[in-house]
Amino acid sequence: MSHSGLLNSVIKVAFAAVVSIDDTRLGGRKFVRVLLTSLLRMPIAIGHTLIRTGAPLTSRDDAQRTYRVGHVDDHETVQLGLAALLSECVDITVAASVSSVHELSAVIGNLDLVILDVRLSDGTSVDENVAALRAHGVNVLVFTAADSAADVRAASRAGVLGIVRKSESREVIIDAVREAARGNPVVTTDWAAALDSDPRLAAAGLSPKEQEVLAHYASGDKSIAVAHRAGLSASTVAEYVRRIRFKYAMVGRPAHTKVDLYKRAVEDGILPPPKS
Repeated sequence: MSHSGLLNSVIKVAFAAVVSIDDTRLGGRKFVRVLLTSLLRMPIAIGHTLIRTGAPLTSRDDAQRTYRVGHVDDHETVQLGLAALLSECVDITVAASVSSVHELSAVIGNLDLVILDVRLSDGTSVDENVAALRAHGVNVLVFTAADSAADVRAASRAGVLGIVRKSESREVIIDAVREAARGNPVVTTDWAAALDSDPRLAAAGLSPKEQEVLAHYASGDKSIAVAHRAGLSASTVAEYVRRIRFKYAMVGRPAHTKVDLYKRAVEDGILPPPKS
């Protein structure tokens, strides 16, 4: 692009920034400051390339985010081992390592994630522990050596984000903790296989169109993208999602969040299980 063309682009952006400023009574210096801030936040089109001048600020802010996790396991050696492993991660801090969920009460409000073993010596069940943690709005990742498919199914039904075996590689464990701390589901082949054999998963009776909408929506597409793919309006997609949630709730498999819908879609074979 020529210098004149680039200048024209900048002038257009500047004009748009001026129009976007509501307060016309700004003084000279304040006006310039607001104008420059607006420019930094706006995309500038040069040729066929869209340059978002504010993007580096967002990336830098994301890179500085530190996730606080709690670890519940009644074996001290496991606590020490996981703490040592996660100490390599600049974005993850182990805020507490305890032997029961009750012992997290002092810090639970500041946690992004709890890493939980399914079997604890205090006699509590995974259902009880996950319910107690979810009541505080904390996501849960199960970290276990249990080979029982029943334990895996019980944990999944309780609403955890995923299940990772203690025998996995350090890379798999770190990735799973990081994804779960961000609020993303961690789907493994063990988790998918246990769900596939769960006799308690009642069919929701979704229509073919509802399954199509669920597949797109639960995969992460926005409503407008789902509408385009499914040949529907955005408002119709919202109605389909509402209906899908209702059907799952009616068979005792509530799906309040998008993560829950993703799990239901995997459980019912609407989305494929992860590749091994």
